Amino acid sequence: HVQLVESGGGTVQAGGSLRLSCKSSVSTNCIGWFRQAPGKEREGVATFHTAGSTNYVDSVKGRFTISQDRAKNTFDLQMTNLTPEDSGTYYCAARSPGRTCVPSPPNFGTWGQGTQVTVS
Repeated sequence: HVQLVESGGGTVQAGGSLRLSCKSSVSTNCIGWFRQAPGKEREGVATFHTAGSTNYVDSVKGRFTISQDRAKNTFDLQMTNLTPEDSGTYYCAARSPGRTCVPSPPNFGTWGQGTQVTVS
């Protein structure tokens, strides 16, 4: 039973843009995007709360935008001005009950399979 499915990853040159989508069948009011580079720990990128609040880690502020597409039932991550340091596998996740909606991996319990982003 697949609950979160990411799409939109790919290879892009530095300075380029990508838009990731997270199709969700999870009943949640908070979705987060995370990423993991080879040999590194998974790190938070951004979160979206359906009440309208968003949170971003400092490294992506001003470059990434998280949003909800209600018509498509997706939570999207628009990424601009990409750098090689943005490369990695990107995951979306649904917040665990009782946890704060901030981009901290331990606060999220349901994860997608990930989509690869490579910035050259």
